Amino acid sequence: MEITRAGHKPHKLANPDYFTGRVWQELIVEAQEPARVRALRVTFEPGARTAWHTHPLGQTLHVVSGVGLVALRDGAPQVIRPGDTVWIPPGEEHWHGAAPETMMCHLAIQEADDDGHVADWLEHVSDADYGRAPD
Repeated sequence: MEITRAGHKPHKLANPDYFTGRVWQELIVEAQEPARVRALRVTFEPGARTAWHTHPLGQTLHVVSGVGLVALRDGAPQVIRPGDTVWIPPGEEHWHGAAPETMMCHLAIQEADDDGHVADWLEHVSDADYGRAPD
C-alpha cells in the first residue's frame, strides 16, 4: 500500500501543444504494472480546453467543480456539471474543457495500453467548434 498525502504532488501547467488556454494538471495516480490506471485532476480556466484527441482504451471524466463542455467530432458540445460522469469509448475523437465564463475541474481517468500509451493528440479545437451552441 502507498499513501500520498494531500499537497505532496505538484500542479503543473498543461502542455500548450495539447491545450488552448491555461490548464492545470495534478497527477493523482499512475499505477505500477501490471495495473494500467492513470488519473489526473485537471482544472481549466474559463474558455480553456483540450485539443481533439482519442484514447486507446477509453477515458472517464468526472466533474468536480464548475461548468464544462465536452464534444465529439461533428457534434455540438454538451454541458457538464459537478457530479456528472462522462465515458468516452476507445478511439472516439473528442475534446473537453471549461465553459466560456467559468472554470471547470474534472478527474480524468484512463488506462495505458501495452506500450504505456494513453492518448493520441490531434489538432487544436477551433474557436468555431468551441463556440457552437451546446445541445
